[in-house]
Order: sequence, then C-alpha cells, then structure tokens
Amino acid sequence: MSSRKGQKGAAQVVRQQLARERRRRRTIWVSAAAVVVLVIAGLIGWSVWSSQRSDDFTPPTGSAENGTGVVAGSGPVTVDIYEDFLCPVCKQFDQTSGATIDQLISEGKIRVVYHPVAYLNRFSSTEYSTRSSAASGCAAEGGKFREYAKALFEQQPPEGSAGLTDDQLIDIGAGVGLDRDGFGNCVREGTFKPWTEHVTEQASRNNITGTPTVIIDGEQVSNPSPEAIRAAVAAAGK
Repeated sequence: MSSRKGQKGAAQVVRQQLARERRRRRTIWVSAAAVVVLVIAGLIGWSVWSSQRSDDFTPPTGSAENGTGVVAGSGPVTVDIYEDFLCPVCKQFDQTSGATIDQLISEGKIRVVYHPVAYLNRFSSTEYSTRSSAASGCAAEGGKFREYAKALFEQQPPEGSAGLTDDQLIDIGAGVGLDRDGFGNCVREGTFKPWTEHVTEQASRNNITGTPTVIIDGEQVSNPSPEAIRAAVAAAGK
C-alpha cells in the first residue's frame, strides 16, 4: 500500500515538474514573440519616419538629383564642396580658392555640387548656420546661389554671435540681384530649412566631419589650395 502511495506521489511530482516546464516554455515563447513584434514595429516605425523625412523637403531649383546640394557647371569631373556659412575657414577657402573653382567651371572642366551644411548652429544663438543655409536655398531658387554664397562669406558674422538677422540676409540677397519681396518671403518663412536639414544629415551619413571639405571624383583633397584643386581635377580628368 505504501509502495502505491509512493508511486502516486512520485508521479504527481513528475506531472507538476512537467507542468512547470510547459509554463516556463510558454513564457519564453510569449516573451520572444513580444520582442519580435516590438522589433518589427520599431523597424516599420523607423522606415515610415525615414520615408516621411526624405519626402518632407523640397530642394531648390538647380539641386543635385538626391537634393543634397546645388549644382554649378556641367564638366566631366565632379567636385563636392561642403561648407558652413559661419565657418571662418570656409570663408578663407572661398577667398583663396573660390576664383579657381569659378574658372574651372567656366572652362567646362568641372561640375560642382555645393553642400551648405548647418554644422555650427551651436556657435550662434539663433541657429545662424541653418538660417543662412536655408537662405542660400532661396537664392538658388532665384538663380543666384553662388553670388549669394560669396556675399554671405564677405559679410560673415563672428562665431558666438547671434549672426545676421533675417532682414540682413534679405538685404544681402537684394544686393546680388534677387527680388526682395519673393526672396524675403522665402527667407522669413524658412522655406528651405527642411532642405538644409536633409543636406546636413546626408553629409553626416557620408562621414563629412568638418568644413570646408572638398572631394574631387570621390577623393578628398586634404589641402584644397588652388594648385591642389587644379592638380586633382587634372588627375581625375585623365
């Protein structure tokens, strides 16, 4: 009799252990399924967010196909120039090498894509890098990007300041021949701020860590002096 009771007790213990094991497995599978659902939901959410952001901007007239810069020239060698209008070294680059770039464009040797990024917002109290880049988009829409960019560098405010006001940005545009009313509305409404964000984010994805950065047919020019630029263009054109 005691033997039968012992067998029944042992069987009950085994059944309890099996039941606990089944519950544990169900818990693991439910948890794993929940994680998978969360991962899928996250991926879908990121995809939707990414697609919405990529569609949530309008590039100015004359932009590259991917909308990350403004194109000048149509030569066989592509030159990508990443610049921030608050960057003092960018101003220096424009003053020393800008004329060489312009000449190579006029000679039909290069196609330049200007990427006006907003890396230096932290060095102004009004996000001047974003505002000036967006204003350059307005200038590109009016066919005066290069003229406006040069004027912005000529009147570059110091780092750490509030930067130029919107009224000053508009005055500069009018000074290079842009329609004051149309250009002014574009600047005040921040029409191309989403484009500026797109340009800046894509530059960061491309591992552009500073400005100015000059890339000629995929190769970065470490010291973009006029001589170095001409030499790199000549080598790329061979």
